[in-house]
Amino acid sequence: MRRPWLLLPAVAAAGLLCWRPVWAHHALAALLAVVFGLYLLRHLVLLAGALHARTEPAAGAGELPSVTVLVPCHDEAKVVDGLARALAALDYPADRLDVVLVDDRSADDTGERLERAAAAHPNWRVLRRAADAVGGKSAALNEALELARGEVTVVFDADHQPEPGCLRALVRVLDDPGTAAAQGRCVVRNPGDSLIARLVAVDYLCGYLVNMAGRRSAFGLPAYGGANCAVRTSVLRGLGGWNTDSVTEDTDLTVRVWLAGHRVGYAEDAVDTELAVTTLRGYWRQRYRWARGHQQVCADHRGALLRSRHLGVPGKAEALMFLYLYHVPVLCAVALLLAGVEASWPGSALTVPLWPLAPLMLAGPVLEIGGGLIRAGTRRREVLLLLLFPALFVLSVLLCTRALIDRRIGAAYSWVKTERTAAAPNAAIGAGL
Repeated sequence: MRRPWLLLPAVAAAGLLCWRPVWAHHALAALLAVVFGLYLLRHLVLLAGALHARTEPAAGAGELPSVTVLVPCHDEAKVVDGLARALAALDYPADRLDVVLVDDRSADDTGERLERAAAAHPNWRVLRRAADAVGGKSAALNEALELARGEVTVVFDADHQPEPGCLRALVRVLDDPGTAAAQGRCVVRNPGDSLIARLVAVDYLCGYLVNMAGRRSAFGLPAYGGANCAVRTSVLRGLGGWNTDSVTEDTDLTVRVWLAGHRVGYAEDAVDTELAVTTLRGYWRQRYRWARGHQQVCADHRGALLRSRHLGVPGKAEALMFLYLYHVPVLCAVALLLAGVEASWPGSALTVPLWPLAPLMLAGPVLEIGGGLIRAGTRRREVLLLLLFPALFVLSVLLCTRALIDRRIGAAYSWVKTERTAAAPNAAIGAGL
C-alpha cells in the first residue's frame, strides 16, 4: 500500500469505538448527517441552476476551427456502420474536418468495416494498432492524437451517433478563449431494450440536463465526459494527452484542465445518441469502472485542487464534492451499518435516531432525476420509474464500497470495455429537448 498513513483515521475511529462506543456512534452519525446534508444542498443548487440554465451565445461569424474526430474501436462490429453513417452526415466544412478511426486490436471484423467506411471519404483515416500494443481506450487515443491535424480534437465512442449539428455546437463553446474543452449531451437511444437500459436513459437525463447544466450555471465547472466532447489540441498535447494509468481518463483530464487554469464548457444542444447497457452484469461492470477510476482520480488530484490558484473557494468546494461523489455511497453503507446496530440493540445507549439520514441520502438524487424528467418533457408515466431508483441506489452502495476496498488493498484492475448488446435505434427518452 503506497500510503499506509491513510489508515490512521480508520484505526483512530476503531479505537474510539472500542474505548468510547457511545461517543464514536454519535459522532459518526453526526458526521454522516453533515456530509449528506452538504450533498443535498449541492443537489438543490444544481437543480436550481439547471432550471434557470442560461442559453449559450450564438456562434460568432468567424471561421470555424479545424477539427479532428477520433473514434477508438475495439470489437465494435455491431455498431461502427451506424457510427460511420452519422459521421458522414455531420454538418461541418469538409476542408476543416478529418476523422481518425482507430482499430484497437479487434478480434472481429471491426477493422475491415472501418477501412470500407474510410475508403469513401478522402479526409478519413484508419489507424490499426499493433497486436502487441498495450493499454485501453486512453492508449488508443494517444496514438491517434499523433495523427490529429485539427485545432480541436473531438472524441466519440464507437456506439455514438452524433446529430448533424453536433460539431458546430461543440466548437461554438470554444469561442471563449478561457475554455479549453467542451462536453456535449448524450442521449440513450435504446431505452426499450430492457428495464436497465430504460433506467440508464433516465439517469442520463439527470446527468446532462440537471447535473451538467447545473454545474455550468452555478459554478462554471462542467466535466469532460469522454465522448461527444471536444478539447483544444494544443492544450491536450501540452497536458501530455490522456492518462493511460486511469480507467476514467475523462475525469482525470477534466481535473488536469482545471489545474492548468482552463475551463470545461457544456453544449447542451450538441446532441448525440449512444447505447446503454442492457443487463445487470453490464451495469455493474460499467459503474464499477466509473467508481474505481473516479476514486483514484480523487486520490491523485484532491491535494492539488486544494492548492490551486485558479479556483476560488466555491469552485474548490464543488470540485472536491465532484471528486468525492463515488465515496458518498460508501458512507451510505456506513449509515446502514449504524442502523443495523440500532436494530440489534434497541434502547441501548448506542442508539441515536438515524431516520433523518434516509431522506438526506435519497432526496437529492430523486430531485435531480425528477428535474431531468421535467426538463426533458417526458410523459407522466415515466415518472413512475423513480420508484425503481432506490434499487439502483443500493446497487451503487455495493459497487462503490467494493471499488474502494479493492483500491485500498491494491487489487489489480485495468480498463474494461463496455458490452454492446444492441445496435438498432429506437425511441430515445428526452431526445427532442
